[in-house]
Amino acid sequence: METLGTLSGAGLRAAGAGRNAEEAYAPVVCPVADGVRVLVVARGMASSGIPPSWAATAKRPGVAYVPEPTAAAAAEIVERVRRIRRPGDLVVVSVHWGSNWGYRVPREQVRFARALVDGGVDVVHGHSSHHPRPVEVHRDRLILYGCGDFIDDYEGISGYEEYRDDLRVAYFPSLEAGTGRPAQVRMVVLRARRMRLEPASEEDRAWMRATLDRISPGTGITAGPGGVLGAAGTTGAVREPNGTSFPTF
Repeated sequence: METLGTLSGAGLRAAGAGRNAEEAYAPVVCPVADGVRVLVVARGMASSGIPPSWAATAKRPGVAYVPEPTAAAAAEIVERVRRIRRPGDLVVVSVHWGSNWGYRVPREQVRFARALVDGGVDVVHGHSSHHPRPVEVHRDRLILYGCGDFIDDYEGISGYEEYRDDLRVAYFPSLEAGTGRPAQVRMVVLRARRMRLEPASEEDRAWMRATLDRISPGTGITAGPGGVLGAAGTTGAVREPNGTSFPTF
């Protein structure tokens, strides 16, 4: 309740938590330019360590909790969006799921994300892992399976150096009006040091580009001016992974 009050006082809308279940599970409407609205839905899953006791109920504040990434859970989100969606609205589903480390994307998460896209969602924004995971374009829609952290207190934790969790990525997708297709996906690589973010070096940006390209087969990650990364040719040339299966790592 304190967090919700603080956000509201700062003029920020909150998705995925509320004073009761109706508020926590409902899409949040964010008006943008020219009458376009962005509908944001957020869910937290057990695989990220969220306990069932955190779930909002009819009489208790909490989070929008989903035990597993099932077809039924995806359908419930799609139906909630359908009730309030207007022509031209863009839909983002933000999901806190999965383990902290590693590049593997469980098949059930892939199926869940794709089911959301098949149901009309424009962007799937996945997070929980402490470093970036694969990027996919499915049916001309953007899926970020794990965006990594932005600012956290994990600096100095040893044993996971291979994942370079000191490198952070800021994602800036631009969607085509009326279609929701990603016209451009810019990814700015930053480095965390002493709880602050600073520009990453050219060497670090090259490492991140190569890593994202390797773990995101069929999408293609490019380096643009100033070292900004992008999903290859998102202006009409983004490629889907071949076939219907998405490799897991």
